[in-house]
Amino acid sequence: MRKKENISQIKLSDSQKENLKAEIKEFYYTERDEEIGVIEQLQLLRLFEEKMAPIIYNKALDDAKKWFTQMMDNIDTDYYTLYKNED
Repeated sequence: MRKKENISQIKLSDSQKENLKAEIKEFYYTERDEEIGVIEQLQLLRLFEEKMAPIIYNKALDDAKKWFTQMMDNIDTDYYTLYKNED
């Protein structure tokens, strides 16, 4: 049996971080007409990683479980439709 891994924090790749920092910078410039520095971009990104990422991750797990449960219900229904009358 595979050992269960403990996922303590969502890790982003360097390219994902760079893309998100650019998105944060663009958002501030477009929405607030403000320039935001690299330090502020990193602070916001860390805040999102620490606070929002686990919430989004858990929601995705819940959605996957719901989908999987529905698929298993379909398999169960399909299985019993294969039964033949024994009379």
